Amino acid sequence: MRPYEFTLWLAEDSRDLEEWSNVLYESGGDDGAAGETHGQPFVAFLCEAASLEDAIRSASDTVRAAGLTVLWCEIKQEHMAAWPIP
Repeated sequence: MRPYEFTLWLAEDSRDLEEWSNVLYESGGDDGAAGETHGQPFVAFLCEAASLEDAIRSASDTVRAAGLTVLWCEIKQEHMAAWPIP
Protein backbone atom coordinates (compact mmCIF):
# COMPACT_ATOMS: atom_id res chain seq x y z
CA MET A 1 0.00 0.00 0.00
CA ARG A 2 1.17 3.51 -0.85
CA PRO A 3 -0.24 6.96 -0.22
CA TYR A 4 -1.88 8.77 -3.16
CA GLU A 5 -2.87 12.42 -3.11
CA PHE A 6 -5.48 13.88 -5.48
CA THR A 7 -8.54 16.11 -5.58
CA LEU A 8 -12.03 15.17 -6.73
CA TRP A 9 -13.98 18.17 -8.02
CA LEU A 10 -17.72 17.87 -7.51
CA ALA A 11 -20.94 19.12 -9.04
CA GLU A 12 -22.60 21.89 -7.06
CA ASP A 13 -24.82 20.63 -4.26
CA SER A 14 -27.84 22.31 -2.66
CA ARG A 15 -26.48 21.54 0.82
CA ASP A 16 -23.95 23.86 2.44
CA LEU A 17 -20.32 22.80 2.87
CA GLU A 18 -20.70 21.73 6.48
CA GLU A 19 -23.74 19.58 5.75
CA TRP A 20 -22.39 17.69 2.73
CA SER A 21 -18.92 17.29 4.27
CA ASN A 22 -20.52 15.70 7.37
CA VAL A 23 -22.44 13.29 5.14
CA LEU A 24 -19.20 12.53 3.27
CA TYR A 25 -17.41 11.77 6.55
CA GLU A 26 -20.28 9.53 7.69
CA SER A 27 -20.06 7.70 4.34
CA GLY A 28 -16.43 6.79 5.03
CA GLY A 29 -14.65 9.85 3.65
CA ASP A 30 -12.43 10.38 6.68
CA ASP A 31 -9.34 10.45 4.43
CA GLY A 32 -10.62 13.50 2.54
CA ALA A 33 -10.74 17.22 3.28
CA ALA A 34 -13.83 18.93 1.89
CA GLY A 35 -13.85 22.49 0.67
CA GLU A 36 -15.10 25.00 -1.87
CA THR A 37 -13.27 27.47 -4.06
CA HIS A 38 -15.24 30.13 -5.94
CA GLY A 39 -18.39 28.08 -5.21
CA GLN A 40 -16.92 24.88 -6.70
CA PRO A 41 -16.96 22.00 -4.18
CA PHE A 42 -14.04 19.59 -3.94
CA VAL A 43 -12.56 16.89 -1.73
CA ALA A 44 -8.78 16.61 -1.41
CA PHE A 45 -7.85 13.01 -0.64
CA LEU A 46 -4.75 11.37 0.78
CA CYS A 47 -5.50 7.66 0.39
CA GLU A 48 -3.52 4.51 1.10
CA ALA A 49 -4.16 2.01 -1.68
CA ALA A 50 -2.50 -0.69 -3.76
CA SER A 51 -2.69 1.49 -6.88
CA LEU A 52 -3.68 4.94 -8.03
CA GLU A 53 -6.71 3.46 -9.77
CA ASP A 54 -7.82 1.74 -6.56
CA ALA A 55 -7.40 4.99 -4.60
CA ILE A 56 -9.46 7.05 -7.06
CA ARG A 57 -12.16 4.38 -7.38
CA SER A 58 -12.49 4.07 -3.61
CA ALA A 59 -12.68 7.84 -3.11
CA SER A 60 -15.20 8.20 -5.96
CA ASP A 61 -17.37 5.45 -4.47
CA THR A 62 -17.32 7.21 -1.10
CA VAL A 63 -18.27 10.54 -2.68
CA ARG A 64 -21.16 8.93 -4.57
CA ALA A 65 -22.32 7.19 -1.37
CA ALA A 66 -22.66 10.67 0.15
CA GLY A 67 -24.99 11.65 -2.70
CA LEU A 68 -22.40 13.80 -4.46
CA THR A 69 -21.31 13.76 -8.11
CA VAL A 70 -17.66 13.70 -9.22
CA LEU A 71 -16.94 15.93 -12.22
CA TRP A 72 -13.20 15.39 -12.56
CA CYS A 73 -10.06 14.26 -10.76
CA GLU A 74 -7.01 16.52 -10.42
CA ILE A 75 -3.54 15.20 -9.69
CA LYS A 76 -0.83 17.81 -9.21
CA GLN A 77 2.48 17.22 -10.95
CA GLU A 78 4.46 17.28 -7.70
CA HIS A 79 2.31 14.46 -6.32
CA MET A 80 2.71 12.35 -9.45
CA ALA A 81 6.50 12.67 -9.29
CA ALA A 82 6.51 10.71 -6.01
CA TRP A 83 4.61 7.73 -7.44
CA PRO A 84 6.19 4.81 -9.26
CA ILE A 85 3.79 4.80 -12.20
CA PRO A 86 4.90 2.40 -14.95
